[in-house]
Amino acid sequence: MAPHPSWGYKNLVQVLRHAVRWDANTAKKWVAHAGLLSREITPTGSELEAELPVTAEAVAEGALSLEHVAVVAQVMQDLPAEVEGLVVDYARDYEPMAVRKFGKDLAYGLYQNDPEPRDAEPVQPVNEHVMRWEDGRLVIRAKLDAVTGAKYEALLDPLAKPRPDTAEEGPDLRSRAEREDDALADLVDMLLRADQLSEHGGEPVTLTLTMRYDDLAAQVGQATLDNQERVPAAQVRQLACNAGIIPLLLGEKSQPMDIGRKTRTFPAGIRRILVARDHGCAFPGCGRPPKHCDAHHVHHWADGGVTSVDNAVLLCRHHHTLIHHSEWTVRMVHGIPTFYAPAWLDPQRRPRRNLLHAAAA
Repeated sequence: MAPHPSWGYKNLVQVLRHAVRWDANTAKKWVAHAGLLSREITPTGSELEAELPVTAEAVAEGALSLEHVAVVAQVMQDLPAEVEGLVVDYARDYEPMAVRKFGKDLAYGLYQNDPEPRDAEPVQPVNEHVMRWEDGRLVIRAKLDAVTGAKYEALLDPLAKPRPDTAEEGPDLRSRAEREDDALADLVDMLLRADQLSEHGGEPVTLTLTMRYDDLAAQVGQATLDNQERVPAAQVRQLACNAGIIPLLLGEKSQPMDIGRKTRTFPAGIRRILVARDHGCAFPGCGRPPKHCDAHHVHHWADGGVTSVDNAVLLCRHHHTLIHHSEWTVRMVHGIPTFYAPAWLDPQRRPRRNLLHAAAA
């Protein structure tokens, strides 16, 4: 019930404070319980009984305090309406705390033969995954249930370990967050190389890079991904080595002239030979296993390189990036991948090989 505007009060609590000199908390409690003690008139004019009619009568007599009303309303939530008289009679003679205990004992006596209530079935956690593109980057937010989260952690943890110290690169200076960032990219690459990926459009999941052939050869311009995001030419050569990525080359009039990965991907037979030969990433000092590696064309296929064991080397994502974007080079010497550091690191550019895998072989 709201006060009439002509009264000048914002709400009924303020009216009660001035009319009967109650403090604000007492007035709020009475207003909160008033609906339980008052009759209601329906839109058709019918009168509805108060929710607690026996309590309302006792209040009208002045037999119950506000605290008594609050306790009676509370205990009646768990009791049938026909026992309200018992509770109110008890409240006439005893303090509110005793009424609360009486209500609990009464409920126990009424329902003691009922089956024990069962705990509610736990709500199954729902995995959440949201992604959107912002300024050329995919922003991902995810919430995983305990089991899925543990699986994800188990996949990411070994990939996020620091790289071992090597004479060529020294210690791994990346922070934990940076290592986890790189580990996620490694995980995506590994999934693209998986044998049991679901199909999309009738063939295994792939990503297409579309670019003019002349631009690729000259390493200028940019390629376009399936989602129309653009990738600088400097990254395209490395991406073209990754399984699951198809470079679609365009001629002078933008007509498709070659689908590079379809015809130049390393078949399973060649990859098995590379695994047997390199035992993992072939970069000096790297211990990454074969499943973390791409097959890289030593003489790039865009420059006429062929897909063969003698023109391929296994490289992890980090060293694959290093070969494509630094002055480190790799050549095949007597059928063995051989690396040469930049001149600023080794003026003599002495040949280097990965002796870790050779020692383990």
